[in-house]
Amino acid sequence: MAQSPAGQLADASKTSLLIIDMQEKLLPVIEDHAAVLRSTVFLVEAARLLNVPVHVSEQYPKGLGRTVPELQTALQCSSNTGAASLPVEKMRFSAAEAFQPLLAGTRKASGAWRSVVLAGIETHICVQQTALELLAFGYQVFVVADAVGSRFSSDKQTALQLLRDTGVTVTSAESIVFEWCGSAEHPAFRSLSQLVRKRER
Repeated sequence: MAQSPAGQLADASKTSLLIIDMQEKLLPVIEDHAAVLRSTVFLVEAARLLNVPVHVSEQYPKGLGRTVPELQTALQCSSNTGAASLPVEKMRFSAAEAFQPLLAGTRKASGAWRSVVLAGIETHICVQQTALELLAFGYQVFVVADAVGSRFSSDKQTALQLLRDTGVTVTSAESIVFEWCGSAEHPAFRSLSQLVRKRER
């Protein structure tokens, strides 16, 4: 599988947004969880505007609950335009294997690289393991720093540094959505700009 060049921008036509384990019993214990949720919802709304596929995982939902209602609402709006899929359940901490069939369904010609954008929790466990496995599979991996979280800041920061060191691009939600957009001439630029202006951090 061809690897994308280092530093390559996220291309909406080659990208999937993967949201990891933003669940009812997990999210409330995450540091600054409200801000993490807002950034994740913002990514989903931007993905809808820019036709980026969205996939969601849930870790042992029987015990940890389903995806939080605010995110479910955003995902349902996205699914109306065909951008989102149903959550995939998992037991492994990494979601890479769970996402693989969904990613394979949106890949371009054999050998063409694709990029994935990761949001979710916890940064140092499920997000980190998913990012490292997807990187090993040959994907260009972006982790959105303001849309991932851990219970403790030190765990999050350690994970983000490890990911940088291994070739993952650590970025922000607004950076990603403007890379997806690419130009002020994009048909969705005006709607995206309105979404950015109303955004709360």
